[in-house]
Amino acid sequence: MFDRETYVRRRTRLKKLMGSGLIILPGNNEAPANYPANSYAPMRQDSTFIYYFGQHRDGLVGIIDVDNDRDMLVGDDIDIDDIVWMGFVPSVSELAAQVGVSTTMPMKQLPEIVATARKAGQEVHFLPPYRHDTQIMLMDLLGLHPSQQKEAASVELIKAVVTMRATKEIQEIDAIERACNVGYEMHTAAQKAMHSGVTERYIGGIVDGTARQLAQGVSFATILTQHGEIMHGTPSDNYLQDGRLMLCDAGCELDDYCSDHTRTMPVSGTFSQKQREIYSIVEQCHDYVLQVAKPGVKYMDVHFAVCRLMTERLKELGLMKGDTDEAVQAGAHAMFLPHGLGHMMGMDVHDMEGLGQIYVGFDDETRPNLDQFGTNCLRMGRRLQPGFVVTDEPGIYFIPHLIDLWREQKHCEQFLCFDKIEQYKDFGGIRIEDDLLITEDGCRFMGHKRIPYHIDDLEEMLSLPF
Repeated sequence: MFDRETYVRRRTRLKKLMGSGLIILPGNNEAPANYPANSYAPMRQDSTFIYYFGQHRDGLVGIIDVDNDRDMLVGDDIDIDDIVWMGFVPSVSELAAQVGVSTTMPMKQLPEIVATARKAGQEVHFLPPYRHDTQIMLMDLLGLHPSQQKEAASVELIKAVVTMRATKEIQEIDAIERACNVGYEMHTAAQKAMHSGVTERYIGGIVDGTARQLAQGVSFATILTQHGEIMHGTPSDNYLQDGRLMLCDAGCELDDYCSDHTRTMPVSGTFSQKQREIYSIVEQCHDYVLQVAKPGVKYMDVHFAVCRLMTERLKELGLMKGDTDEAVQAGAHAMFLPHGLGHMMGMDVHDMEGLGQIYVGFDDETRPNLDQFGTNCLRMGRRLQPGFVVTDEPGIYFIPHLIDLWREQKHCEQFLCFDKIEQYKDFGGIRIEDDLLITEDGCRFMGHKRIPYHIDDLEEMLSLPF
């Protein structure tokens, strides 16, 4: 939690951006795993609720009455049964005072608050809900079926929240920096422990355990696999094998802010010639972003600059051919890079994605292209601003089913060397990812230590005893 003035300042600015209306910001409740008393732990509070109201307790709703310049925290005090099992928790009024809110009331009064506002002609603003209990609450309050709520969510509120959360404050940057420091420990622990004969699940457990030891836990389910061509491959019981590549995409959450890094490593400790050639392309693309990403530049343009560089290098290996600009325009590069260069990052590892990517990664000027394979997965395209935190995560993947499909369809055959590509169908995939802070005059990677990824540095790390 930041200081009291932070939350007062944020709510004041939100009221100025909105101008009028009643804003409902529900916090989250405990989520049962398989029966009511066995919940997923630890509970994850809603990020926007934290941003404006700072508290992590379940069963709370934040209300911002813009017209009457009044903030309220709604919730019930816990009883002795909860205290016996879970320990003492301050009262709702005490929690409210910590974040500069003077008005509190029990949950039973929430319908009256909303009904009074609607009767007075106030517009009720809410964000797209993503939990079923929140959807039910909004249905009770507003008479909107859950199937109608995403469409009925306040675009004005979405845009105001995105405007505020997208540009990180100094204290937020510091929190992400510390999360990245834990990310360093997670990934280097995996690098030191990796060797043939252990399972993916074993290394994944080390990664997750490090996050639990040094932070609140992982910021998303750890991706760790020898099948790096699978974007979200989770750790299996398969044994690591010499000659294969292990991809680890993992991050932590610390003090409500996230990190997100990816490293790809040769299980044997050294790259084969073929692996080294592909890896060096991804490495070059990853570092090229440092040269071109800066305020005022569209991240979509950075993405395509990386795609052109990747295409040029793949042509040198005989995997692509033809005019580079035409190949990228046709989407031929998406055979190897079927996702975007990166996404916003902050309190959520895909920051604010639940508010709608068209508002978070794009804006009125920059619109997504949803019709072309690969480009339709570009999550971040808008102009960069100082204080933005985005991921830089180029990759090259050889996806057997995609190769077969495009070859059968003769898709982009004027740019793709299918006979040569066929020789890589058992290769897997490579991705290198770091978190990028946009500064006043450029950008920089976050975290005080770089997780080894340059070939010599990585192979030196992999040679160290566990």
